[in-house]
Amino acid sequence: MVSEPVAATTATKIVGEMMTAPPLTVTSDMPLKEAVQLLATNRISGLPVVDAAGEAVGEISETDLMWQVSGASLPAYVMLLDSVVYLTNPARYSQELHKALGQTVADVMSRKVTLIKADDDLQRAAQLMHDKQIRRLVVVDDDRRVIGILTRGDIVRELAQQYT
Repeated sequence: MVSEPVAATTATKIVGEMMTAPPLTVTSDMPLKEAVQLLATNRISGLPVVDAAGEAVGEISETDLMWQVSGASLPAYVMLLDSVVYLTNPARYSQELHKALGQTVADVMSRKVTLIKADDDLQRAAQLMHDKQIRRLVVVDDDRRVIGILTRGDIVRELAQQYT
């Protein structure tokens, strides 16, 4: 038997009612230093990356920036008959090194970004964040142009209002 999830409230809210709009955004060619300053100054953990038309092309977050501090670890390997056998994928090292040495947003950003529409319900948004273990959803219109951002904090603040 399949049951429907039980929501904390009976009132149906939509993403557009809870999102932050307009959101701060960055472009992929922005110097990394400027993006880091935007994150720090505004005390936020991530920003949508947009192209010239305002369409979502990625996201830059604190997680992406950790490579700048930690650096990239050499991949583990063993020598076997004068051959190098990597125990981990050396391409991953190359990606990590690229992020560690990056100078622009494009160098360190994640190209995978989870999008949602403003008219989607809040329960679906919360389920997406939970299932994908992500902190924010980029809200887009029908043309993938970024119009807002919804964070876990937005959802928690809505939940807090229900308890008052």
